[in-house]
Amino acid sequence: MKVSEILQVKGNILFTITPDTPITEAVSVMEEKDIGSLVVMEYGDLAGILTFREVIRAIHKNGGSLGNGTVRKYMDDHPITVTPETEVNEVRRMMLEKHSRYLPVMDAKTLLGVISFYDVAKAVLEAQSFENKMLKAYIRDWPVEDNES
Repeated sequence: MKVSEILQVKGNILFTITPDTPITEAVSVMEEKDIGSLVVMEYGDLAGILTFREVIRAIHKNGGSLGNGTVRKYMDDHPITVTPETEVNEVRRMMLEKHSRYLPVMDAKTLLGVISFYDVAKAVLEAQSFENKMLKAYIRDWPVEDNES
């Protein structure tokens, strides 16, 4: 299974912000849209990603409040990315090794979407469930050998 298959199922709704967006506005968008990440774009290019991890760090750095900074101050400006052709097992490895819950999907310099740890887990579970059903159907229809000779 490839990342492109996860994106097809997930759909193409994508939320982005600019680095100069106030952090408070970014958090409002995340809450309103019930999303855990925002891709940060600048002049049409990927500039970074803001996830709830960076928001928590901002709150910690500001003594318990978000403060008045911009997204640029807190975003991850070197996010790990994947391509539509990346295999899901590679994505799982990357997410686990780098503790990344959200990965932008890039086709060269074009942002295609974001996949989350949840998206990957759901896709793997559904693939395993389908395979399990096929194996059970195969076993149920197993040809009976005639042992009478």
